[in-house]
Amino acid sequence: MDYTLIECTNDLPDGVVFKNGKVAVDSETDGLDVRSVNLWLAQLCDGEGNVWLVKFDGTDYSAPNLRRVLEDDNILKLFHFGRFDLAILQRALNIPEVKPAFCTKIASKLLRKDTARHNLRTLVQDYLDVTLDKTEQLSDWSVPVLSDSQKAYAASDVLYLHGLHEKMTTELTDKGMQELMVDALRFLPARVRMDLEGYPEGDLFAHK
Repeated sequence: MDYTLIECTNDLPDGVVFKNGKVAVDSETDGLDVRSVNLWLAQLCDGEGNVWLVKFDGTDYSAPNLRRVLEDDNILKLFHFGRFDLAILQRALNIPEVKPAFCTKIASKLLRKDTARHNLRTLVQDYLDVTLDKTEQLSDWSVPVLSDSQKAYAASDVLYLHGLHEKMTTELTDKGMQELMVDALRFLPARVRMDLEGYPEGDLFAHK
């Protein structure tokens, strides 16, 4: 997919507008513990071929323009495994709650409950017939200057979320599962808060 890459430091440029009311969002960190990892990169895509890579230097997370987008109730934020990215962004940028949000991993688990593979590469392959290169998945995102392969990897994580959202939303509606998806997304902010407060992994509603 052809796209335009806009590289920024510590924040989005002034005046960025997401005209279609949706933005794909992802983040890159140096670990998996949402309470302690550092945010090094935030990627955004408008679904029209523009990708912003916001590279953080580890000292300034004020990011007023990025915060404005993430806090805008009129912009739907598209994630894959939003539970992680929401926690990272909310903690790093000091945002009480990023909303509204849609998560393609949650949609996949509802639509494909008999399938064990819900990763982004599988979804993009199955729904959009595109093969993602995940070579840089465990890359060092703290480096001051990203390599071309890192930039391409980071862009690919948001480039296809608009397409997935469209196809998966249609499928959820066709299968009468849209209300269930809405209810699952309604619980997502609570699960994110639990992660940030250190509650263990597991089913909150389980007997044990």
